[in-house]
Amino acid sequence: MAADPRQPGMPWLTPYLTVRDPKKSLAFYKKAFGFESMGVVKDKGQIVHAGMSYKKLCVLMMSPEGAFGSLSKTPKTLKVKPSEAHYVYVDDVDKTYANAMKAGARSVMKPEDAYWGDRHAAVDDPDGYRWALAKKLPKSRVPKQK
Repeated sequence: MAADPRQPGMPWLTPYLTVRDPKKSLAFYKKAFGFESMGVVKDKGQIVHAGMSYKKLCVLMMSPEGAFGSLSKTPKTLKVKPSEAHYVYVDDVDKTYANAMKAGARSVMKPEDAYWGDRHAAVDDPDGYRWALAKKLPKSRVPKQK
C-alpha cells in the first residue's frame, strides 16, 4: 500500500482562498467560525500564506491578492457573487451564525431547519466568499420538502 501523500491534519480537498488582507481574514474566521491558525508564511514581513483548522483538520488555506504572482482576486474585489459555497458542519448553527454576523459577515440565509436534514444558515464573509453552516437535525425535526 502506498504511503499517504497528505501532510498530517490535511483532508483530501482543501479550499485555497485569495483574500485581501490575510491578517483580517485570520481574525474573521477565528471570531466567526472558531477556526484556528495553523501558522503563516511571511515574505518581507507580510503574510503570503496561511492555513486554518477546525476540529484539528485543515479547512482552508489562503494567500493575499497578488501573492506568488497570482492574478486571482476575491469575489468582493471583482464585485461578483461567489459561484460556490463552503459547507461546514458546526456544533451550533445559530451561535456560529450570530458570531459570523458580529464578526462582519453578511447574512444570506438565517438559520432554519432544512428538508434535507440539516439546521442550515448561510453568510458571505468580508472577502465575498459564501459559507453554509450546518448541523444534522434529529429525524423528528426534519421538515417536509416544500
